Amino acid sequence: MECDVLIIGAGPAGLAFARSLAGSGLSVVLAERQSRAALADPAYDGREIALTHRSVDTLQRLRVWQAIPAADIAPLREARVLNGHSRFALGFDTGATGADVLGYLVPNHRIREALFRGVEALPGIRVLANAAVASIYTDRRRARALLADGSEVQARLLVGADSRFSHVRDQLGIAASTNRLGKGMLVARMRHALPHHGIATEWFDHHQTMAMLPLNHGCSSAVITVPLGEAERLMTLDPAAFAADIQARYQHRLGAMQLEGTRHLYPLVTTWSRHFAARRAALIGDAAVGMHPVTAHGFNLGLSGQQLLADAVKAAVARGGDIGSDAVLRAYESAHRRAAWPLYAGTNALTRLFTDERAPARVARHVALRLAQGMPPVRSSVRRMLMAR
Repeated sequence: MECDVLIIGAGPAGLAFARSLAGSGLSVVLAERQSRAALADPAYDGREIALTHRSVDTLQRLRVWQAIPAADIAPLREARVLNGHSRFALGFDTGATGADVLGYLVPNHRIREALFRGVEALPGIRVLANAAVASIYTDRRRARALLADGSEVQARLLVGADSRFSHVRDQLGIAASTNRLGKGMLVARMRHALPHHGIATEWFDHHQTMAMLPLNHGCSSAVITVPLGEAERLMTLDPAAFAADIQARYQHRLGAMQLEGTRHLYPLVTTWSRHFAARRAALIGDAAVGMHPVTAHGFNLGLSGQQLLADAVKAAVARGGDIGSDAVLRAYESAHRRAAWPLYAGTNALTRLFTDERAPARVARHVALRLAQGMPPVRSSVRRMLMAR
């Protein structure tokens, strides 16, 4: 099988990249180990994605945003950061921008569903489901992927979008810094008695981090980061005991709680690929950068990264150039690294500071929040990052 672009991995980044190439005249093959049924109707996985205005604009241009049910789109009106037992909160709102919201919260499975629907019927895009990749080879002229069923796909450009544990990255010989944090992120949708007013809270408590993300219909998504053993214990509690635990952990700020639906546990791992491109190949999404979830920028970064690669590829098509050339891939890599490194390094530094239980760190983070509150340029820069289009 031959095509212009082979994308391995039909997660959000891979699907968005395929959709971004629509109308370019390129033939695209999307290979995914999951079944077509799982792609068309993704299971609820507990994750709520905080989308910036720029990401929403991207999804609108891809005609994906319109396919997400309005009832699943929750406005994020304000964000607050809490530290330990202090009553002080660093707040972020829309300020004098005239906008109603900082961003939106949308279930991950709804985004994946809308992206797949936006891709499956497009001419020039072929989805290979149940297609595990056994090996990859690239040379100066083409990339080749041997699938587990013995078939082979050849392409002018190969794109790895197969998670932060990327098999494509390993096959290409690209090293990555991988940090297994020994903690688990447990996510669960909670119904609560008191209103959240559209306010998201990130609370760096001692020995745990808790986020409450405001959803529609009187619910919030509880995101609890604790040592992996503690997270596994929480998963074993019956629904009533679990709700009582989360209610107490959150110090009854939202009143009585009850569990809505299922709980999901994700071990925390961050990754940074030493390169985002190789001969005839590129990495996007978590295969390139696996972010810590504390600042909720992983999905947004992946979406902007695939757009950078799509723009570079389409520019090469427009000038009659080689879409898999070193020049095209170096331009993509340089642009994405410039955008990703400050977010990745800054998020990791923030996480280290706010999860360090030593006395000097506790004092330092309290001082840092106070200083940030008193420095409007700091809060304005965060606001611009969230609300830029």
